[in-house]
Amino acid sequence: MSIQDQIKEVVTTHHVVLFMKGTKQFPQCGFSSRAVQILNAVGCDDYVTVNVLENDEVRQGIKEYSDWPTIPQLYVNGEFVGGSDIMMEMYEAGELKELLNA
Repeated sequence: MSIQDQIKEVVTTHHVVLFMKGTKQFPQCGFSSRAVQILNAVGCDDYVTVNVLENDEVRQGIKEYSDWPTIPQLYVNGEFVGGSDIMMEMYEAGELKELLNA
């Protein structure tokens, strides 16, 4: 199974997936930490995280999968949402909570 197939399987199997540096208990960068804080603030606690620091193939593969150059990356219902800046904008507008509850 290719790395792209593995990523697709994770993204489509779980309702909410966050590809990040570190874990939700111990984020390894400020942007990943902010993404976790945003998800926690909207009451989303059933999300899956993938630590891209554990596998360089995943770290590069997710950027190609989404055609998005940075990490973290949020996926909801198999769809790419964005990184921490987009998550913050959606959170402030109330859109992220709506998306997660849909």
